[in-house]
Amino acid sequence: MDFNTLVSFTRQFGLVWFFVLFVAIVVWAYWPGNKKRYEQEGKKILEEVDE
Repeated sequence: MDFNTLVSFTRQFGLVWFFVLFVAIVVWAYWPGNKKRYEQEGKKILEEVDE
Protein backbone atom coordinates (compact mmCIF):
# COMPACT_ATOMS: atom_id res chain seq x y z
CA MET A 1 0.00 0.00 0.00
CA ASP A 2 1.55 3.27 -1.07
CA PHE A 3 0.97 6.73 0.37
CA ASN A 4 -1.59 7.84 -2.23
CA THR A 5 -3.74 4.78 -1.61
CA LEU A 6 -3.62 5.41 2.13
CA VAL A 7 -4.59 9.06 1.71
CA SER A 8 -7.46 8.11 -0.59
CA PHE A 9 -8.73 5.52 1.87
CA THR A 10 -8.58 7.87 4.86
CA ARG A 11 -10.43 10.61 2.96
CA GLN A 12 -13.20 8.22 2.00
CA PHE A 13 -13.41 6.79 5.50
CA GLY A 14 -13.52 10.29 7.01
CA LEU A 15 -16.28 11.36 4.63
CA VAL A 16 -18.38 8.32 5.45
CA TRP A 17 -17.72 8.68 9.19
CA PHE A 18 -18.74 12.35 9.33
CA PHE A 19 -21.81 11.72 7.17
CA VAL A 20 -22.96 8.92 9.51
CA LEU A 21 -22.27 11.15 12.52
CA PHE A 22 -24.25 14.02 10.96
CA VAL A 23 -27.22 11.78 10.19
CA ALA A 24 -27.16 10.35 13.72
CA ILE A 25 -27.19 13.85 15.25
CA VAL A 26 -30.06 14.99 13.02
CA VAL A 27 -32.09 11.87 13.82
CA TRP A 28 -31.45 12.36 17.54
CA ALA A 29 -32.43 16.04 17.39
CA TYR A 30 -35.69 15.40 15.53
CA TRP A 31 -36.67 12.23 17.43
CA PRO A 32 -40.31 12.61 18.52
CA GLY A 33 -39.52 11.73 22.13
CA ASN A 34 -37.28 14.79 22.47
CA LYS A 35 -39.97 17.28 21.43
CA LYS A 36 -41.33 17.86 24.94
CA ARG A 37 -37.88 18.51 26.38
CA TYR A 38 -36.97 20.97 23.60
CA GLU A 39 -40.24 22.83 24.02
CA GLN A 40 -39.68 23.12 27.78
CA GLU A 41 -36.16 24.43 27.29
CA GLY A 42 -37.35 26.95 24.70
CA LYS A 43 -40.06 28.26 27.00
CA LYS A 44 -37.66 28.42 29.96
CA ILE A 45 -35.35 30.76 28.08
CA LEU A 46 -38.21 33.10 27.16
CA GLU A 47 -39.60 33.11 30.71
CA GLU A 48 -36.34 33.94 32.48
CA VAL A 49 -36.06 37.49 33.74
CA ASP A 50 -32.77 39.35 33.43
CA GLU A 51 -31.35 40.14 36.83
